[in-house]
Amino acid sequence: MDIEDLQTFVEVADTGGVTPAARRLGVSKSVVSRRLIRLEAELGVQLLTRSTRGASLTEAGAVFRDHAAKAWAEINEARETLLPTGQLCGLLRVSLPLSFGPDHFAPILSEMAKRYPLLHIHTCYSDHVVDLIEGGFDCAVRLGYLQDSNLIARRVGPIYGTVVASPDYIKAHGAPETPEELQLHQALMKGNEAWQLMDGDKVITVRPQGRFKADNGTALVAAALAGLGIGYLPDGLISDHIASGALVPVMQRYPIPPAGIYVVRPPSQHPDRKVRALTDLLIEYCGTDARIQ
Repeated sequence: MDIEDLQTFVEVADTGGVTPAARRLGVSKSVVSRRLIRLEAELGVQLLTRSTRGASLTEAGAVFRDHAAKAWAEINEARETLLPTGQLCGLLRVSLPLSFGPDHFAPILSEMAKRYPLLHIHTCYSDHVVDLIEGGFDCAVRLGYLQDSNLIARRVGPIYGTVVASPDYIKAHGAPETPEELQLHQALMKGNEAWQLMDGDKVITVRPQGRFKADNGTALVAAALAGLGIGYLPDGLISDHIASGALVPVMQRYPIPPAGIYVVRPPSQHPDRKVRALTDLLIEYCGTDARIQ
């Protein structure tokens, strides 16, 4: 029985389709289909029911999936013990935020590629929250305050933010000093999100209003620089503009509570060594890189 056939079956079972499994494995859909056909022929049973919506486990497939996953994990662990000490191999697919990713996290992924020359790293940059299983990702780096989900999350560092406005905006509209005054200003937002602020030791929630919205932090920085409104922005995107005076902190009596940088991954009994290595590297960098904080 081919170990790659076992791995392919487990990926299709866990991702729910040939297409996301192919992305995760870094092979074509036709290769995935051939491996599944070969495995089912060898076992003499149908493991998956295919449809235009994806693939679902048959009763036999559900029983076989756990055994296949355990066998694949054990063989993969045995294979890695044969590598030079500390080495990794295979494919790591990571989802990263577009606003921070290219400037702040891409150098860390590049360092990982240098440390592990046998490892293939594929990254996707988007400020949308992607479905890790559907997209075939091993993990994602996410910023802010995590919503409840079935994903497993590990905090790797802090991220800080500041409420800011341009001098031109302040000259024309004044600077808000309280949450109540903030409600009267134009806020630069990603959607209809709430803003969290600290009132002493207490976290308060404000729901501002604004006519300019964008799903990308860099675009919101540009809007703030243009004097379109009040920005609630991460320091890593605005520190240079604050230093130059192009943006001015406001609401300083009500600072933004520290948020987090997280590595999230699909639930699994066998967390991948590649994901653990990336997590450790992010902890190493995010604890000391002032640009991210």
